[in-house]
Amino acid sequence: MKTAIVTDSTSYLTKEEQEKYNIHVVPIPVVIDGKSYDEGVDISNSEFYEKLNNSKSFPSTSQPPMGKLIELYNQLADEGYDNVISIHLSDTISGFYNSLLTLSKSIDTINIIPFNSKLTVKLMGYLAIEASKLVNAGHSIDQILKELDEIRSTIDEVFVVDDLQNLVRGGRLSNASAFLGSLLKIKPLLTFDEKTNEIVAFEKVRSRKKALKRAEEIFDEKIKNVSYPIKAIIINANDPKSGEDWANSIKELHPHISVEQSYFGPVIGTHLGEKALALGWMIDTDKI
Repeated sequence: MKTAIVTDSTSYLTKEEQEKYNIHVVPIPVVIDGKSYDEGVDISNSEFYEKLNNSKSFPSTSQPPMGKLIELYNQLADEGYDNVISIHLSDTISGFYNSLLTLSKSIDTINIIPFNSKLTVKLMGYLAIEASKLVNAGHSIDQILKELDEIRSTIDEVFVVDDLQNLVRGGRLSNASAFLGSLLKIKPLLTFDEKTNEIVAFEKVRSRKKALKRAEEIFDEKIKNVSYPIKAIIINANDPKSGEDWANSIKELHPHISVEQSYFGPVIGTHLGEKALALGWMIDTDKI
């Protein structure tokens, strides 16, 4: 039995990672001033943020055309794959996963197993990488899904957004009304809620510097009693200098932890806005 791994463009895997682990990436469209762009295909990160700052209307995102998905899955079937584990962004921020559940029942050329990452960005990318490693190690579908569930349970994150307006306009913030009083000087901390998997703002902090410091404190609290090695990922929205500075700070505080950097591309950047930063962490399987 031959199994393929598919994810979407919000995993923000590098081209090298896609090739090394043989991961197929489905681009998600972002719409700016009525024109649709496929993330990672026909719009770069820098082009997106330039357009975001100069667009006449608020950008939006949409699901990939089902026709393109059918074409990909049939292509994989033609290449001799029996199964495909398709790992995608949380169903609480996109209807893509639920659409895929429906689509998977209508395709008989290949066995499609949709997997709800319950998150997004490079943290999801690492789920795809781990799935590929497990496939190459000869694990069964059930074993891979069980392992992915276990890895996903180690993932956590804190987002620091510069402005809540993008999330509010896009309807991606479940408790927006509690945080709309005085947005100018407030830097909210956000995360994926453990019970609902919705993006929630859970704490108000005055100033970005204090918000990053508070995120570090939460990180320290969450990892101090874990029984496995951790790796951290700093993610920035068109603010690589701040991302690098924060990554260096985390390295100094935790020299035993691997600290990597990634970015919010067009689709997630549409909802978080420019200058957002995030600290994500998960089990470091390379150290087990």
